[in-house]
Amino acid sequence: MRKDIDFPEVKDVGVAVVEDKGEEGKKIYNVYLINISNEIIEEVLITSTGYGVDPKTKEKKKTSTLRHRIAVLASNQAAKIEPIMEDLFSLTNEYFISFWIGNKMYDKKFIFVPESIREENMIELSVLEGKRGVLII
Repeated sequence: MRKDIDFPEVKDVGVAVVEDKGEEGKKIYNVYLINISNEIIEEVLITSTGYGVDPKTKEKKKTSTLRHRIAVLASNQAAKIEPIMEDLFSLTNEYFISFWIGNKMYDKKFIFVPESIREENMIELSVLEGKRGVLII
């Protein structure tokens, strides 16, 4: 039965942690959903959570699970999902994304492993007007 279900591969959709400017030019970070496909994606559902071991205290940590919805995301566009604090970069940060293209549902888990959100892993993101961030596709 399960072999009869079509699980289409997610291509050209990603999640990025992006360095932004906050009040008074202070550095902040935001998480974005990026659609670099030629298709419109609709009814996007996102769950995000962080988990791991705090490097200072060696205690297990888990953040709250947050849920978000984006009605429509056009081709070559990005939408802000949520802000993320630098304190969470030492944890595994997981984003589970489900969306529709036409009459097909797609889903994929995007995982930022601990300490992967670093300056040396950032690239320029043209869809976000040249802002820099860590992108997972």
